[in-house]
This record gives sequence, structure tokens and C-alpha cells, in this order.
Amino acid sequence: MNVAALFRMAGAGWVLAREGAFAMVDPTPLPGAPRFAIRMARLIERRGIDEETRSERLTAALNRLGPSYVKLGQFLATRPDIVGQATAEALGRLRDEIEPFPDAEARAMIAEALGRPVEDLFTEFSPPIAAASIAQVHKAEIADAAGSRAVAVKVLRPGIRRRFRSDLDTFYQGARMVERFDPAARRLRPVAVVDTLARTVTIEMDLRLEAAALSEMADACADDPGFRVPAVEWDYTARDVLTLEWVEGIKLSDVDTLRAAGHDLPLLARRLMQAFLRHALRDGFFHADMHQGNLFVEADATIVAVDYGIMGRLSPAERRFLAEVLFGFIRRDYRRVAEVHFEAGYVPGEQHTVDDFAQALRAIGEPIHGQRARDISMARLLTLLFEVTELFDMQTRPELLLVQKTMVVVEGVSRSLDPDFDMWSASEPVVREWIERHLGPAGQLELAADGVGALGRLATELPRLAERANRLSAEMDRMAEHGLRLDPETIAGIGQSEARAGRWGRVALWVIAVAAALAALRWLF
Repeated sequence: MNVAALFRMAGAGWVLAREGAFAMVDPTPLPGAPRFAIRMARLIERRGIDEETRSERLTAALNRLGPSYVKLGQFLATRPDIVGQATAEALGRLRDEIEPFPDAEARAMIAEALGRPVEDLFTEFSPPIAAASIAQVHKAEIADAAGSRAVAVKVLRPGIRRRFRSDLDTFYQGARMVERFDPAARRLRPVAVVDTLARTVTIEMDLRLEAAALSEMADACADDPGFRVPAVEWDYTARDVLTLEWVEGIKLSDVDTLRAAGHDLPLLARRLMQAFLRHALRDGFFHADMHQGNLFVEADATIVAVDYGIMGRLSPAERRFLAEVLFGFIRRDYRRVAEVHFEAGYVPGEQHTVDDFAQALRAIGEPIHGQRARDISMARLLTLLFEVTELFDMQTRPELLLVQKTMVVVEGVSRSLDPDFDMWSASEPVVREWIERHLGPAGQLELAADGVGALGRLATELPRLAERANRLSAEMDRMAEHGLRLDPETIAGIGQSEARAGRWGRVALWVIAVAAALAALRWLF
């Protein structure tokens, strides 16, 4: 057990407690020890924090703790099953605002990454125009054989990988302690959550992979109406530097300027939602950070999305599930929505019936039909859906949570453009097209062809599978005859491991107790 990580965890806990982070946690359903810890943390909360300022204070606390904690907060915003809907919504408003690092450091990073000084690469290079937890952006000019053009240069923050590795040790330590001391929380698999965060941020810190995501998305949506992706400057891109086309446009957050420029705001709202659904359903690959700051509108009303560090993927089975659920709610076919959940294995059929689940879904869907579009919230619908699926023992599907969270964000951006935006009428053409294409006659023929191909591949694998089955059968026979034996070294190793685990568990408890005492003294005096 990493004692240094325990002290870092205690320090982070102090900062979060002071800024009121634990006020968003309902301690009632928690076991005794976590419930007591949260109530103690509330005692050191800064006075005067209310619901309106809580998100701002949480943003300040996570930014104070550093880039890794900002990414943790953004990641947990996609997991309402873990942190609760209220906390997820607060984290969803988290602003990634870190002070920019010095221009000289950015120039040194670029020179090291691209092998040439900035003066040789760019004819102009501005101070940072935006800074976030992972990187910052500069505007520059390139003049080469392809001509002179403006570009955006994204530079990784110096030392971010080392800092993230250190903080990751703290996150893992906290997750293991939760699993060890709170059996009820094990079903949420905290260590697996940190694993996912680690993979996500590791990918985000290699800017070549973001460039690849830009390129893949550009190919997928090349013919899409009213949406495009900036071009990558591959000769000026490396692991720590990403250079792409500079986008001249109005941010979607600047509604007054968009209106003054004569743009059709309801059209932009529909176009944004349809672009997102088209990418998620048709391509199974979508931009998962589509907030207003990452979206621009060009003079011809084309929407351009930037910042492809966080992407989502859906398998064909997940796309079918999403499309059928959306289409079922649009058509008020609650039985089909229920059947889709059972067919996917998301609701245990041995414990519940389709009819009962369809009845519960009707209780969610019916109240939204007949209401004015401005009164229907996808966020509220998803909250109700989470509550119902929990009643029916539906396990959380992490692969779908990201698309659900992004859909809520996109709906919010669309509503900011058009208060009367109708999520369902905007979605219907895209979802219907996907349903007809993939579940109609043409789609069934493709499925049949895929099945024939799968059978052919299986036939070529049969000899190898038969050989493995024979070996496994022989091994099972040997175990049945002689039993499973462990050599003395293995037995001794298991004993030593258990002894170390128990000893370090006691050390961890003492360290936390001392840290809590120090925090209390610091508050009192």
C-alpha cells in the first residue's frame, strides 16, 4: 500500500470537503463508516455555499487540485450510476480552466516534438488563446508549398504525464479502499472505473491519436449536410503537438452574435442533434464532448466541431439497441422498447417479465407526449429511465452512459439556440432512416450474408477447437483422478500475501485517522 498516496488522498479530501463537494452525496443509503465520514466532512465545509454556487466551488476545488482531478470530474460526469444524478449534473457543468503555461515552455515543447524551432515552422505564433487541463492552444501561420494559412496549434502541458501517473496512484488507492471496506460499493467496480479513466486520459495525452480521430471522423462525415471537421496538418503534428486548420466562425455559445449574423437558430439546433445521432448510429463513432465551447458556425451555417480528445464508440449491437429504444419512445411502442432490453440481456428475464417492464416504461413515456417541446427534458427522461431500470435489476451499461450523457449535452446546446426545440421530431428522421436501412429487407439480407461468412470462418476453426477440447478433457480427467495440488512455495506465497494485506490495511486506517485528526485541528485552530 502506497502511504504517500494516502496522504495525497487526505489532502484532496480536505480541499473537496472545504468547497462543499460532499454536500451533493446523500449519505442515507451508505454503510455506517462512509456515512460517518461524509457527515464529518460536512463539518469543515466552507460557510455560505448554496446550490447556485456549488458547481462554481466544485470547479475551483478540482482546478486547484490539478489537471488529473479535473479529468476525473469530467469522467465521473458520465457515470451518474456511481456519483448520483445531482452530482453528475454538477460535474457536467465543470469548466476546465487552468492557467496557461509560459509561452517559452510551449515553444520548447514544439521544438522538441517537431525537431525544429518555432521560428522555422511558423511565420507567426501567438500567445495561448485557450488553456485546459491537458493542453493549451495557440494561433499560428504556416507558409509552405501549399500556401499560407492560419492554423491552431495544440501543445501538451509540460509534465502532465508524470503528474497524472502520480495522481493515478492516489485514485487507485482510493478505489481499492472502497472495494475493501465497503462491500456494497463493489458492484460499481471502482477499480475498473479508474482503469477506464486511465485508458481514456492516456489516449487523450497522445495528440497523434486525437489527430487520427479527427481524420476518421472527417472521412465518416465527408458527405454530411451542414457539419464538418477541421483538417489535420500531419507534417506539424506529433505526440505532444497537434496542428489543424484554424476555424473562422462564431461559437455556438454566442447566441446573440449568431442571431445578428442572420443564422436560422432552430435550423442549427436540429442540424446539431441530427449530426450527433447520425455519427452515433450510422458510424458508431461520435464526438463525446460537444459542449458549446467546442462548436463553431461558419458563414454558410456549417457547424464545425473541435477538440476530439474524448470520443465514443458503439458496437453494432449497441447501435441497434439505442435506435430501437429511441424509435420505440417516438412511436410510443413501449412493449418493443421492453423487448429490446430483454433481447440484449440487460434485464434478467428469469426475474422479470416484458409486460411489467413495458408498463414501467409507459409511466416514463406517456407524460412527455402531448407536452410542449420546451417542457420535455432528455435529462429528466434519462433520470426516470435509470430509476426504472434499477427497479428491474438492470446492470449499468458503461458503453451506453457516454452516448446518453452526450445526448443530454447536445440537447442542452440545441435548447440554448431554440427554446422550443423538439428532441423527438429532430431525432425521428435519422432514427427512422437507420431502422429502415438496418432492420428492413436490405438490412436482413446483410445480416444473412454476415451469418454465412461467420459459419465459414467457424468451419475453418473447427479442427483447432476440437484439438483444444481434447486437451482440456484430458486435463480434467487428470485433475479428477489426482486432485488439484499446490506446491509448498505457492502455499507459502499466499500466506505471506495475506499477511501483508492485513498489515497494510491496519496501517492505512491509522494514516487516515491521523490525517483526519490533523484536518480537524487545522479547522479548529
